[in-house]
Formats: sequence, structure tokens, C-alpha cells
Amino acid sequence: GGNSKMSISLQKGQKVSLTKDNAGLSRVVVGLGWDEVKQKKGLFAPKPQPIDCDASALLLVSGKLVDNRDVVYYGNLKHMTGTVQHMGDNLTGAGEGDDEQIQIELALIPANVEKVAFTVTIYDSDVRRQNFGQVSNSFIRIVDESTGQELIRYDLGEDFSIETAVVVGELYRHNGEWKFNAIGSGFQGGLAALCGHYGIEVA
Repeated sequence: GGNSKMSISLQKGQKVSLTKDNAGLSRVVVGLGWDEVKQKKGLFAPKPQPIDCDASALLLVSGKLVDNRDVVYYGNLKHMTGTVQHMGDNLTGAGEGDDEQIQIELALIPANVEKVAFTVTIYDSDVRRQNFGQVSNSFIRIVDESTGQELIRYDLGEDFSIETAVVVGELYRHNGEWKFNAIGSGFQGGLAALCGHYGIEVA
């Protein structure tokens, strides 16, 4: 058939249109995944705690977070509009494929939201002394929910060390189309630093 398109693999900083080449695309699943780097254990060292990465989606108005209810994550699984829904927390990142998934109803996202940012943060990173230097094989991919076809994939590579939060990518509106920007920028200070970057104070 003519519709077995290859997934587009992106490099950091690359932008690609999502809806333009996929007419009628409405519901997508954003899958995020990661693996824990195997750590060398000393003979008597305590067993390291598993790294619990959490994916979030931030709905932005003029590039800013207007309301902390616009952060969809394990503590707020469904956006109040129903258009962005987190499919549930994964505590270890074990196994193949997506570790966490966020379902998006592109066609119904409120008109004032022109950007949805996808982030991954390490839960309790300061207490557990963990960072993205201990995480590998991080990726984001966007799948057409109706066909299961992977449309876009961005592998983050291993260029993080002390960061505890990463903005993986952003879906954004441009001339009526949805596009994706592979961002891959890291922050120290977890979700709070990240929300600060987007202009909101979190308790």
C-alpha cells in the first residue's frame, strides 16, 4: 500500500509538520521512554533506588504556563478540557517501548493554547541524588492513534549529566498546522525549575 510511511527521525533542534502530511490526523499518542544506566555496585553499597522518571505535558498560552492545572502529569492525569490525557505513571522505566504515554486530541485543543511542551523529570531527584546522567535511551515518539503508525521519533542521545528535568519537545501551532520541535534541553531543579522556565511558580 502507499500509506506505509516511514517514521521521521529527528535531530535536536529540528522542526517538522505533523498535520500537513497527515490529513485528518486528530488523535495522537505521545510516547516517552527511557532506561536506567546500569550502575556499578560496590560490594557493600546499598542497592540504588530505581530511577522514577515522570513525563508531563504543559499546555502553554503565548509560550507561558497560565495555570498550574495546565500541567498534565501523574498528579493531574487529565486536562480540564479533556484534550490531553496522561495514561498513567510508570515507576521504573523497565521493559521495551514507551514507558509513559500521553493521549492528545489535537483537533480539540483550545484555540488559545498554541504550544504543548513535553517534559521528563526525575521524581525525588534531590533526595535520591539522581540525574539524567543515569538515564539512557530516552526518546519521544508521536503515533497516530487510529492506525498505530509512528509518525515522528526523536532519540535524545546521551548528552545529559547533572540535569534532573528535560524539555523533550514541543507540539506547536503554525498557520493552522501542528508542528513538532525536537528540543532536548536540560534543567537542574526538576519540575519546579521547568515550570519556572515557562513562567509559573510551583509550590
